[in-house]
Amino acid sequence: MSVTLKRAYEPVSRQDGYRVLVDRLWPRGVSKEEARLDDWLKDVAPSDDLRTAFHEQQLAWGEFRRRYLSELKQHRLALRDLAQTAEQGKVTLVYAAKDEQHNNAVVLRQYLAMLG
Repeated sequence: MSVTLKRAYEPVSRQDGYRVLVDRLWPRGVSKEEARLDDWLKDVAPSDDLRTAFHEQQLAWGEFRRRYLSELKQHRLALRDLAQTAEQGKVTLVYAAKDEQHNNAVVLRQYLAMLG
């Protein structure tokens, strides 16, 4: 399985493969042409309540991760399709967060690895 992560503000590359935005909100200042996405899976992004609590530092990383993994179980079918796409070629999960180690795309990649 080949799943990489990339901020929405980084240049697009041919090596990105299938590009999927995994945030509920569109990244500020990025046009659709610049983003060159193949899909936008906003329904698998963290719920508004979870996202807000994490960004306002009401939740530690471990608690955010645990709750988000629980939410992802509700989207198992859609994520199986994405995992199958990653089995066939490279998938890049695109996100807007500044923190490259603590964001929903990191958790989603881990979840996809469990499905694969």
